[in-house]
Amino acid sequence: MASKLLLLSVFVFDVIAFGLAIAAEQRRSTAKIVEDTDAKRNYCVYDSDISTGLGVGAFLFLMASQILIMVASRCFCCGKPLSPGGSRAWAIILFITCWVFFLIAEICVLAGSARNAYHTKYRTLLTDTPPSCQMLRRGVFAAGAAFIFLTSIVSQSYYVCYSRARESFQSHNKDTGIGMSSYR
Repeated sequence: MASKLLLLSVFVFDVIAFGLAIAAEQRRSTAKIVEDTDAKRNYCVYDSDISTGLGVGAFLFLMASQILIMVASRCFCCGKPLSPGGSRAWAIILFITCWVFFLIAEICVLAGSARNAYHTKYRTLLTDTPPSCQMLRRGVFAAGAAFIFLTSIVSQSYYVCYSRARESFQSHNKDTGIGMSSYR
């Protein structure tokens, strides 16, 4: 049977990662154009940069969750063989799906954090056009949070199916070959 302690710890890590990604979406940086009256130029002023740290935290918690699942299941390639059947088939399908969702979630959260940390240093001097204050688009962290949620469901389902297939394996310990004992 699947380890309930492992499933609980993975669930807690995934909930923390989901919460951090949602918080990063809510607190992403915004910018406004400010005019410097003394020098007659415009520049961009950004508000807090906390969403970058929240996004990196979500990245790390999701990675820790995935590492726990993969270490416990020996990354599906090591350990004793799995018994043929529905549990093994579902474990294979869920393993692949889990990695796809994990990679998409990590890319969204990491790219959002990197893009949110970038601030335009551009100032206008002699032109009347305002500077381009680049900001992170809405929904990048939210997409990461959605894929964190999907990764959580699929990775825990994968571990349960893997555990069922691993425990139901029966090796052939019966004497199936030719006995090579000495005769008297």
